[in-house]
Amino acid sequence: MASNEVVDAILARYHHHLCSEKRYSPRTVSSYEHDLNDFIAWLEQQAGAAETPSPLTIHTAQVRQWISYLHRKGLSGKSLQRKLSSIRRFYRFLLRENLIENNPVVDVQSPKHARKLPDTLDADTLERLLNIESDDILAVRDSALMELLYSSGLRLAELVGLDVHDVDQRQQQVRVIGKGNKERYIPVGRTALAAVAKWVQQRVTLAAHGETALFVSKRGTRLHPRSVQFRLNHWRLQQGLEQHVHPHKLRHSFASHVLESSGDLRAVQEMLGHADISTTQIYTHLDFQHLAAVYDKAHPRAKKK
Repeated sequence: MASNEVVDAILARYHHHLCSEKRYSPRTVSSYEHDLNDFIAWLEQQAGAAETPSPLTIHTAQVRQWISYLHRKGLSGKSLQRKLSSIRRFYRFLLRENLIENNPVVDVQSPKHARKLPDTLDADTLERLLNIESDDILAVRDSALMELLYSSGLRLAELVGLDVHDVDQRQQQVRVIGKGNKERYIPVGRTALAAVAKWVQQRVTLAAHGETALFVSKRGTRLHPRSVQFRLNHWRLQQGLEQHVHPHKLRHSFASHVLESSGDLRAVQEMLGHADISTTQIYTHLDFQHLAAVYDKAHPRAKKK
């Protein structure tokens, strides 16, 4: 067992590590710490004492018991994997700081979960969504941001984090700061570049003095992620689409369409900013579904009588 002060000091050091060294976003840090606090709270419950258990003396069996407990409560395999990932990260930090000798989480596996294929929009649906004819300033802005989402497969946080100088018209690329504060450059298509250029010309009438954000609200400040989601739904209804539209669906559509045309998984991985190619490989399953559908329609022996 350990005093609350010792545990608090360790957690404070870990918080500094996540924020200042790893430079994760506040949302990511909050998620990691939430999972860690859940684990510590469970340990306290198991100990049945007021004194806080020391994370330095945890054994693998306790981690397995915690995962089993969460599994019995009905948590999905995906949620369990996320929690285990958070705890592993914490114990890697303790190893690095020479506070423990062994990582008690390294051999713990969570129940596997069925991986859901991403939902995408086909080319015709995207054409309807992006074919905005209005010259209203908000329509021009929304057209530019939607074109950029689909053209370069940006995450929502990456889109709203863009500054004006991040889009290079001459090099036809956009500079993005992704997860883990990693920088990458992604090609931008001609249609998206033209839409962004049109928006930049009108942006000055909305943007507050000194505001560097590429996409700004009616108040002149950086556009909020929720506003982007709201505006996409607005145009989904305006353009008469039945399918729900959200920013990540445009990212999924970008990845699926590029992979379907090129077959270059590594290039798609780099453009999406995936650290692990296994994350990108889900789009190969999506592509196979498309190929199977084409086969079923085209092959004489596959057709139903």
